[in-house]
Amino acid sequence: MPDYILAIDQGTTSSRAIVFDGTGNSVAVAQQEFHHYFPRDGWVEHDAVEIWESTLAVCREALEAAQIDAARLAGIGITNQRETTVIWDRASGAPIHHAIVWQDRRTASVCTKLKTDGHEDTVVERTGLLIDPYFSATKIAWILDNTDGARARADAGELAFGTIDSWLLWNLTGGQSHLTDATNASRTALFNIHQQQWDDELLALFRVPRALLPEVMDCAADFGHTDAEWLGAPVPVAGIAGDQHAALIGQACFEPGMAKSTYGTGCFLMLNTGDQALRSENRLLTTMAYRLKGKPCYAMEGSIFVAGAAMQWLRDGLRLIRHASESTAHAEQVGVDNPVYLVPAFTGLGAPHWDPHARGAIMGLTRDTGIAEIVTAGLQSVCYQTKDLIRAIQNDGARLQALRVDGGMAVNDWVMQFLADIVNVTVDRPRVTETTALGAAYLAGLQTGVFQSLEEISQLWERERRFTPDMKPALRESLYAGWLDAVERVCNN
Repeated sequence: MPDYILAIDQGTTSSRAIVFDGTGNSVAVAQQEFHHYFPRDGWVEHDAVEIWESTLAVCREALEAAQIDAARLAGIGITNQRETTVIWDRASGAPIHHAIVWQDRRTASVCTKLKTDGHEDTVVERTGLLIDPYFSATKIAWILDNTDGARARADAGELAFGTIDSWLLWNLTGGQSHLTDATNASRTALFNIHQQQWDDELLALFRVPRALLPEVMDCAADFGHTDAEWLGAPVPVAGIAGDQHAALIGQACFEPGMAKSTYGTGCFLMLNTGDQALRSENRLLTTMAYRLKGKPCYAMEGSIFVAGAAMQWLRDGLRLIRHASESTAHAEQVGVDNPVYLVPAFTGLGAPHWDPHARGAIMGLTRDTGIAEIVTAGLQSVCYQTKDLIRAIQNDGARLQALRVDGGMAVNDWVMQFLADIVNVTVDRPRVTETTALGAAYLAGLQTGVFQSLEEISQLWERERRFTPDMKPALRESLYAGWLDAVERVCNN
């Protein structure tokens, strides 16, 4: 029996492929960054063809590094940056426009009008999402309205829409599979999470032709086989989930009340709510956790647009550091009681503020402020934003006993201790922090028989380190009050 799984982790800044063995251990990794395009203020685009080519390249590289051929793969799991929107020609496979990235805010005015016209309650009720440029629906309509002849071609069934999972699947299968999974579908603002199907009323509201849409599958399913030319042998694609849902699975958060927070380009906190799709009164999102064997599991999610991207900006934009790892020394020098606040609202603010017009700022500057204080403020901003989310979750009546963390910034001990201190919750870091790719591998393994159950997967989770709150309440409250004041100054709502 084939005993390896290839996980494709197509993220916002890079494409990665990881080969896992049958016990969930990483055998080989390959990664490749790709270009971002910023045509105007608040606009963010990717070249979908470059994403596909970089994905294929890292898949081949990872197999070579693992010294196995494709015939040894039980299956492939795909996890992806969510909401990013691609529309392509069904005949040629060529995209008709650059992919519009989840961070993009070009449809803010459209969203404002939809909310003013009283449509948000319907969208929240059916999708669990707010009306915001973040989600795919208004991006789809924008491409159709701003590409010559696209709307007529879409109505005629000549074009296909997909989030990045669908785009990669289409290419991997040589155009045979136009499918997505329930988690990615749930991020479009077109999918009714209660009825588990595309919603005709929402399609009409957002002006999206049904002919564009992929079929929605479970997260572990038969998504088709790769074309033999890509990897040297046909391989079943057996699992798909959006990156945050995959991380929840990779963190084995299968029981209601379990939560994970992923620190990548953005930060995403997700709390499993079981078979209950709880509606937030504090502007969090209700979303799919996963769907297996036709049974939906729901989650409550808070989305922060900028986490690791703030450190990228300090490195590449301001050139205050040469490498993200240098930030720890700065933070240790400054300490937690830092009077400087960096609000990284580069493309607006996500939950719980949802202000697409907010822009970034650095507050509390004095003549004594130096590089160390600003870099430390960048690290702290991620923790303060997480506290915003946890406070909203707690105000919705949910309780967190512990928080499982992953993603690039989770390896930073200083940040994780400050996180535990400022949110006043125990923070657990797993032995394997690449939980997003691991979740995709678990899904493919469930479908192909490498793993038998969620219970088996739960047994594989191991804690590497626990961070326990150790900050005096007065300092915690004072620091957070300074953050709330800084945020209020950049908000337009």
